[in-house]
Amino acid sequence: TNPLAVASIALIGAGAATAQDVVKIGVSGVSCAKGKSLVRAFHSCRPGKSGKCARVSGYRCSERRFNKSPQSYDSNVTCKKSGKRVTHTYTQFI
Repeated sequence: TNPLAVASIALIGAGAATAQDVVKIGVSGVSCAKGKSLVRAFHSCRPGKSGKCARVSGYRCSERRFNKSPQSYDSNVTCKKSGKRVTHTYTQFI
């Protein structure tokens, strides 16, 4: 993977909504497959629907939640490690 390459991976959900729907993944300095794997690890790490995960697979992650309602919220997550970056946006259904 070219370390300067930036990819955006759009995910389109099908069927019924799950506990969370990942809407978009972006990567810089890593492959799309690694980005998807890190997103899965991030959500496995979260303790419950309101939990956050600060570190995943050596990446430091930050999260900004918005559009909060009693039923759901949206969140932008950025995970960084040594110039590599994986971002994703998801909707959490409560």
